[in-house]
Amino acid sequence: MSADDSGVTPREVATADDAVRDVPEGEPPEAGGEGEEGEENSIALRLEQLILGADRRYTPFQAARSAGVSMDLAARFWRAMGFADIGQVKALTEADVLALRRLAGLVEAGLLSEAMAVQVARSTGQTTARLADWQIDSFLEGLTEPQDSGLTRTEITYPLVELLLPELEEFLVYVWRRQLAAATGRVVRAQDDAEMVDRRLAVGFADLVGFTRLTRRLEEEELGELVEAFETTCSDLVAAHGGRLIKTLGDEVLFSADDAGIAAEIGLRLIETMTNDETMPELRVGIAFGTVTTRMGDVFGTTVNLASRLTSIAPKDTVLVDEAFAEELGRIGDAPVSEAEAAAAEKAAEEGTGAAPPSYRFALQPMWQRPVRGLGVVEPWLLTRRG
Repeated sequence: MSADDSGVTPREVATADDAVRDVPEGEPPEAGGEGEEGEENSIALRLEQLILGADRRYTPFQAARSAGVSMDLAARFWRAMGFADIGQVKALTEADVLALRRLAGLVEAGLLSEAMAVQVARSTGQTTARLADWQIDSFLEGLTEPQDSGLTRTEITYPLVELLLPELEEFLVYVWRRQLAAATGRVVRAQDDAEMVDRRLAVGFADLVGFTRLTRRLEEEELGELVEAFETTCSDLVAAHGGRLIKTLGDEVLFSADDAGIAAEIGLRLIETMTNDETMPELRVGIAFGTVTTRMGDVFGTTVNLASRLTSIAPKDTVLVDEAFAEELGRIGDAPVSEAEAAAAEKAAEEGTGAAPPSYRFALQPMWQRPVRGLGVVEPWLLTRRG
């Protein structure tokens, strides 16, 4: 890849390509065009300088050279972070050079392989891109509605970002450190090195019933509010009971838990909460237990596929689990291995001929066996609360 035909930069820069031009070092870039479009470009550049904390100084080739990395590696890093190619426009800053230097330094020091460094760039870029989009769409947009003062949204945005930027930055670092500490703790508690990547987890999907019909009936704003309320409710419940929200998919969420009892509690709580909310459609949940491969914050494998299939066949407002999950609940004492034996033990205790039976939290009822595409014959179990 030559310096003449490659290079990348953040997508915020790419959206103003027509307004970008090479400028002498140290001078602020001028806005392209005249009138209203030129004014918007000027404000966009001022916001960019405010957020990035520096002026545009480098072309992608100059940034790579200043960071001491090859143009090819620099391009791989930038694309992994989700930033568009812009040729050789002077649009990068000192922060861009420093980021390249840091990633390359981790590789040179032997702390990361080149492939791992690219993975770090990709996972960070994907996560923060979604966060930034959410903050602009759901947060700044609401706060920058035209006010009684007569100021336009554009006129309000700059001082608002100026006030919020340091606070949001500090909060982001705080949450990241907290999450990093929690993730590190899970790795330390793993029994062996293989378990750090391929772990035995409970994985669950929660899916809104009839969501496709809702998309045709509701207005866009109503649909957006419903999805946001669903995701918020699921996120709060999963976190509160010790699970981890892996991702949200509009009408569906994916969560995991180290303990089958925690996953069972989450699944039932989700059903109970949504059932008591008249604004929400019915919900169905499927949970499976087994070996799961974790990559970049996501989970993969047969266990995940099985949880998804169980969700698709679950009756509305129920939780279906697989046989391995049922066995794990029995092993840890959260559900009886046999309902018949549990009933006999309870009867014996009532008659005074036996010891007090264990207090189980959950009940399991075997359902019909059925073939599931790609997974063979599956026997689901209906999970409910006991007594």
